[in-house]
Amino acid sequence: MHLSIERADFADPHLGAFLRAHLDDLAPTAPVESRHALDLRRLQAPDVRLWVASVGDRIVGTGALAALEPGHEELKSMRTDPTRRGQGIATRVLEHLLGDARGRRIRRISLETGSMDFFAPARALYAKAGFVFCSPFGSYREDPNSVFMTKAL
Repeated sequence: MHLSIERADFADPHLGAFLRAHLDDLAPTAPVESRHALDLRRLQAPDVRLWVASVGDRIVGTGALAALEPGHEELKSMRTDPTRRGQGIATRVLEHLLGDARGRRIRRISLETGSMDFFAPARALYAKAGFVFCSPFGSYREDPNSVFMTKAL
């Protein structure tokens, strides 16, 4: 499998569909106030860097970094096509995002993910990459539906 990871082309209609499917997957996992995924419009903000993983012309994964404060960014919109899970795509996207952040001299990456079983594979991925549990950051507050993790770079 030849996986390419490139900055998002927001004109690509497949990207909008992939990201909508991400939001649809998350909808049943928590109440609205506990869902923090960014929609397509918010992913186009100037302080967000969205990356797309593709095999050929098919999108198989996404991941983004959003600025929190100087030197500190948040990992957002990590998703792997459900038919491609277990193939290492999320690991490659995460490595790419961390490399991008290091190259820009970002010192810390933090994330919020769900506390439910649905998110156990994500939490395991982040822990394997060196993320540790932390308190809420940015505008987040304690929430039984959320887990917060961080990694110094």
